[in-house]
Parts: sequence; structure tokens; C-alpha cells
Amino acid sequence: MPDSLSAWLAHLEAGHPQGAAGITLGLSRVAAVAAHLGVLQAVPVITVAGTNGKGSTCAMLECILGSAGYRVGLYTSPHLLDYNERVRIGGMAASDAVLCTAFASVEAARQAAGGVNLSYFEFGTLAAWQCFGAERVDAVILEVGLGGRLDAVNCFDADCAIVTSIELDHTEYLGDTREAIGFEKAGVFRAGRPAICGDREPPQSLVAHALAIGADLQVLGRDFGYLRQESQWQYRSRAGKKSGLAYPALHGVHQLHNASSALAALEALAARLPVAMQDIRRGLSEVELPGRFQVLPGRPTIVLDVAHNPQAARALSDNLGNMAFHPETWAVFGMLRDKDIRAVVSAIKDRITRWLPCSLPGPRGAEAAEVAQMLREMGITESLPQFDGPAAAFRHARGTANESDRILVFGSFLTVADVLRELARKA
Repeated sequence: MPDSLSAWLAHLEAGHPQGAAGITLGLSRVAAVAAHLGVLQAVPVITVAGTNGKGSTCAMLECILGSAGYRVGLYTSPHLLDYNERVRIGGMAASDAVLCTAFASVEAARQAAGGVNLSYFEFGTLAAWQCFGAERVDAVILEVGLGGRLDAVNCFDADCAIVTSIELDHTEYLGDTREAIGFEKAGVFRAGRPAICGDREPPQSLVAHALAIGADLQVLGRDFGYLRQESQWQYRSRAGKKSGLAYPALHGVHQLHNASSALAALEALAARLPVAMQDIRRGLSEVELPGRFQVLPGRPTIVLDVAHNPQAARALSDNLGNMAFHPETWAVFGMLRDKDIRAVVSAIKDRITRWLPCSLPGPRGAEAAEVAQMLREMGITESLPQFDGPAAAFRHARGTANESDRILVFGSFLTVADVLRELARKA
């Protein structure tokens, strides 16, 4: 078997499909290997699905529970810089050694199951679960990769499931309507267990599925919610009110949606994972999540955001509008070609004065030339210099922008990651 994390990842990439071309939804493969692993669920599991807001909600849950003294296992995807980011234990990225041991266990079980061909994500999901068991965590938080019903994470039964939002994304796999996508995401709900929905207007398909299986559905704005106040906010739910809460350390006007969903989940699991008000306050004030409306110190202002679908772009536009005035906003912009690039541009173009389209790597990465062509077709007639990667576009922006300007890096995890690596090289 491979003897290092890099060797294991190369093995997975070579032997198991990943990326858009390798996505094959279904739980049969994961279940077959999980059976040979002898998977048991001994601690509370929170599963988080949704179009946007999953990462922020997971980060808040992890930080609040960690503040309460729990050893938390968190599985998210994709990563920005290192694979280890996907598997967090006790607030820290898993070590290479822990991951390699888990990968070896999954590979042995895969062979015992007759050589079942797991996808990259499926293999990683089972390995994360092995890590959590080996490290004896007190609670597990699982972020859905795609959809919900047929995602590998759904092999595990959620004691509480959250669906943060439902919008059009991954339509080739989940359907091209909110109703179809809502049904897929509702697949993480379980009979008789709390089902938290952070979308104020959930599709009827999600509501109907929760009712059909007997899940305890709680919807933002109906069963729980929040009230903004000048320097703090108030959370309300069936259980009462929590007042005097600090605004989450994560920037963005939509973070109270995510914070409220996280608190609703924690209330639902209070008998097994009790947390105090001081833990909630501390967790919300200390939570961090790179690449989600991340504003870096210094001048010019640098904003990093992985927004890659129309809903996320609209939220990013709102957040930019709430910032201080900047004469020019330079956009380092790279996307995958299977995303709705035109709709993303339409949602945010009024906030941007200088576009810097850049190419992204891999078969799914859009070339700078095709992005520039779309921008022209949408009425953006300014000069559109093109770059072979986000780092090159970012260097151009830093070398050209005035100190009072703003540099926005967005469109994909790959776009933000390349610029983060550039910043690390210059540090």
C-alpha cells in the first residue's frame, strides 16, 4: 500500500474516478465497504446539506461544540490548499499519519468487498469516519458533497440534519428545478429526528418528504429565527429566546441564517450535547473559515470568496455593498465551465469596475478567453486582460490597483486557493 499521504492521494486519483466525469451517485458502493469496516455510530451525528452556507454552518457548529469542551470530528469538502483540511479532529486538521492509517483500512475493506470501485469522494468519506472512530471524537459533523439523498455522507444516519438553502446548482445531477433539488437534499432527513431547514421558502418537495417520513421539520422564519440589533442579535425558537449574542466572526449579511440553523440543531440535540450560553457566544465570536468573504488586512483591501453559483454571487454582491467605499474593484475571476458563469456575472457585475479573467486548470476549468468572451457578450466593454491563472491575475491587480481600491478574488475554490498560495509565497 502507499506509504505517504501524497502517494495515497495519487493512488485514489489514478484508481478511482473523481471530478465531474467520475461522479456516480448512489449509496450501494459505500454501504458495501462500510459493512466490511464494521461501521458503528456511537456518537451524535449532524449532517449538513444545502446549496450555500454549508461550510459556514459546519464551522459554527464545530467552534461552539469545541468551546463547550467536546472533541469534534468535522468532514468537509473540497479543500483549499491541503487534503488534511477535509478532516478536522478537535479543531485541527488531521495528520498525515492518521489519514494514511484510515486510507489503508478503507482499502482493505474495499478489497474484502470484492474490489468495489469507490469514487475519490466516497473513499475519502469512509476514511474520515475511520479517523473519527480512531480518535474517539464526541460528535461528528458531516458536510454533504453533492445533493444529499445519494451522497456518500448519507450512508450515515443523521441524529440531526440541516439543509441550509436550496438553489439551482449541479442541475445535471440533481434536477433543474428547486422542487427536484429540494427532494434530493431532503434525503438526509431521518424519521423521528430533527430536520432543520435554513431556507425561509423551502420547496414543497422538501416539506412533503419530511412529513412523509415523520421527521421533525423546523423551518427558518417559522419555527426559529433571529432579530438583528445594533451591536448584537437575538435568536428565537420553540424553546424560547437567546439574547445578547455576538455577531458571528464570519463576515457576511447572511451569516445569521447559518448561525440560527446551527443553534436550532444544537437545541435539538441538547440532551446529548448540551452547550452553555458562554459556549455559544465564544464559538460565534471565534469561528474562522478561509475563503468565505474573507477580508484580509492591509491596503488595497483584498476579499477572498469561493462563490461559484448565482445565489452565492448575490450574497457576495450584498456583502460588497455593505463595505466602505472603494473607487475601483478589481475582480480576479476564474470559474469552472460547468457552472452558470453568465448568471454569476449578472449577479455581481454592478459591484465590479475592473475584470481580470483567468484560466483554471483541469478539464472543467474555463479558459480566460472564453470567460472574457462571455463578459463582452454581457455588455462589459472595458479592456479585459487575460491571465493563465489566478495568481498571475492577482499579481497584476496588486501591481496596478491604488491603495484605496479593492481586489476581489472569486469564482471557485481553485481561484481562491491559487491566490492563497501566492500570498503565502510572498509572506
